[in-house]
Amino acid sequence: MKSFRTKSERSSLPRSFSTVAALTLLGLTTPLFTGPATAGPTRPDGPAHIGLLELTGSLDEKPGALDWLIGSGSDPTLRELVDAIDKAGSSDEYSALVIRLKDAEFKVTQIEEIGAAITRARASGKKVHVFSESYGGPELSLASYADDVIVQIGGPIELPGVYMEEMFLADTLAWAGIKSEMVQIGDYKGANEQMTRSAPSPQWDQNISQLLDSLYTNSRDRIKKGRKFTDSQLDTAMESAWMTDGEAAQSLGLVDAVIDLPDLNAYIGKAHGGSVTWSSNLAVGSSSNTLDASNPFAMMQKIMSAKPKVKATGATIAVVHIDGAIVDGDSTSGGFMGGGGSVGSRTIRNALEDTLKDDEIKGVIIRIDSPGGSATASEVIWQGIRRVAASKPVWVSVGSMAASGGYYCAVAGDRIYVNPSSVVGSIGVVGGRMSMTGLYDKLKVHVVGRARGPRSAMFRTTEPWTPEELGFVRSKMQETYNLFTKRVSAGRKGIDLAQTAEGRLFAGNKAIDLKMADKVGGLHEAIEDLAAQLSLSDYEIMDLPGPKPLNEVIQDAVRGMVRASSMKSSSATTLLNGELAGLARTVVGDHAWPQVRESIDGLLQLRDHPVLLMSPKVLIFR
Repeated sequence: MKSFRTKSERSSLPRSFSTVAALTLLGLTTPLFTGPATAGPTRPDGPAHIGLLELTGSLDEKPGALDWLIGSGSDPTLRELVDAIDKAGSSDEYSALVIRLKDAEFKVTQIEEIGAAITRARASGKKVHVFSESYGGPELSLASYADDVIVQIGGPIELPGVYMEEMFLADTLAWAGIKSEMVQIGDYKGANEQMTRSAPSPQWDQNISQLLDSLYTNSRDRIKKGRKFTDSQLDTAMESAWMTDGEAAQSLGLVDAVIDLPDLNAYIGKAHGGSVTWSSNLAVGSSSNTLDASNPFAMMQKIMSAKPKVKATGATIAVVHIDGAIVDGDSTSGGFMGGGGSVGSRTIRNALEDTLKDDEIKGVIIRIDSPGGSATASEVIWQGIRRVAASKPVWVSVGSMAASGGYYCAVAGDRIYVNPSSVVGSIGVVGGRMSMTGLYDKLKVHVVGRARGPRSAMFRTTEPWTPEELGFVRSKMQETYNLFTKRVSAGRKGIDLAQTAEGRLFAGNKAIDLKMADKVGGLHEAIEDLAAQLSLSDYEIMDLPGPKPLNEVIQDAVRGMVRASSMKSSSATTLLNGELAGLARTVVGDHAWPQVRESIDGLLQLRDHPVLLMSPKVLIFR
């Protein structure tokens, strides 16, 4: 998937790449708004033109597997949304923007990147209004970047602060007859504690508490700046607005207006000189290819024979995505328990080699959103990044997280950009296995192991490790930790490992002072700055790893189903994926389940990889 940038209109998208779907720009014919239209900019040729963006659902970090064929349409990426806001901000066609939130589910760091685009639009002279039927903490944070915050009459407002839950499963596993044998290098790492403890260690408690303090301060600072609050004013608002209505929120200064949706047209018109038109020229996402639906057989033949175009046709900045748990081999589209995909070292190395071979690719941005994973895969990716960096500039942009193996990859870049609330660090190692003897006894399963070779039974599922075996594992993990810290020291000149290593986690803005990163900014800023350094005025942006032909996507899906079916032959895996998974989901609830699932997905890697660079993932924020 490619997009295009020019110096004069850096964020514009060509007409052939325009469609409107989940993020929709509505026209005047929409029956939502009726009424007339007083202060604010007006166009010399008539009514003010207002662009309307509807933000619905979640945002992907990279193009979908078939976006090259059918367009991003209803599932645009974060960068496509930021580009659309930038285009509206720099265009003379629009007097203002209205952003309507419709059940949007964005990560904190995505809100920060969207907010930065809103700030740029306002700096260009555009007034930005935000409307929503209800507001929670994330919506209020996003709206605080705008000029005007509007809520539907009767809509609830909630600003309860930040609440976090950690789940410790040692007693649960013991009840099930499972003993977790986990070793970590780094007193503050904490990745083993979910499975080995009933409560946090003092070191982990200190580590996660300071991270939570940083993230909470960031969320407060954003609202304070946007709503022009003092600390005491925000405290008062939060005390009253843990659950309130629009009128009370307006009196507290959290919102500016309380209106009924059909009156939005009149409200916006009053703010912009008496009359407005709602333009529909702005678009978010890429369009589908032109297909003749009148001949379904010909259409299907065209779809099946189509090949994605991944070759750069002019000066290009490549964005290589590392998003998900890091594993050896090829990337996958889904986790062991139906979660997010994984990032394979082979897939990323191939993508990096593509950037190296293509002379039109002038620079590379590594976009990371990963808690880490396999130690060997992280090292393989590190090697690949440094190989490219020997010939071309390679910068790093961190999304919500570059922790453990994710940070291992990040330090291979020449420059690291972070969002204020990106989570970085976790320089440490964890490894181990599950001893299932107690579970087998409960299930009346009799396991007979037969080993040949001095270390062949190290990762048996039965008896616990002997002290000698445990020492052997720890020594190997220490070697990995030493290599990890060596990579960090080489990539981050002047960093003090005494303050940053041992598994510590930091918010992005705090990481700058610790020399763990270079600049606060999102993917947009990283691309813009790299283009400026390369003196590029017109350039393309290419996302890698590149898209696959449809037949390969189908083959991967089939292989995934076959693998899932074959895994059912393992009694332990069946329990984790079936009965225990269903029980866990019932206990923790749908809100917490995705994070618990991701943690189990990662820990299941221990069946194949004895040492992981993994950050804790069961951090449930409400």
